Amino acid sequence: MRIIVDADACPKGAKKACEEQAARYGVDLVMVVDEAHELSGDFEVVQVGQGNDSVDYRITTMCEPGDIVVTQDYGLASILLERAGGVIHPKGMIYNIFNIESLMFQRHMGQKARKAGKRTKGPKKRTTEDDREFERNLISLLERIKK
Repeated sequence: MRIIVDADACPKGAKKACEEQAARYGVDLVMVVDEAHELSGDFEVVQVGQGNDSVDYRITTMCEPGDIVVTQDYGLASILLERAGGVIHPKGMIYNIFNIESLMFQRHMGQKARKAGKRTKGPKKRTTEDDREFERNLISLLERIKK
């Protein structure tokens, strides 16, 4: 079991929680980034070339059953649902077969609106409650998979 983080756009609070919980549960932590990002810490860094979805492709190939993946990318999450032990958004939402379809539809509608020249809202500013929710649900996934 590993925690694999799509670390290019992952908030600092979520990365910190991953570091702390990986150490607490004795699991490996892997941060995957492209060449434009520098990371260091007590974890493995996998750096890939810059390019559309290069980090996503690398995570897809390295993910194994039992791994927990942290990503904001709904497309990547949908691919990994059947393969990973769990997939979680940095705000704490655990992706599952019941919510992924709706999330993918919302993403599609947003893309469609932007192509039509409409403006869409960006994500809300991250809060300390988001950090707490992420950590709670990450622990929940770790507990479930460790059994």
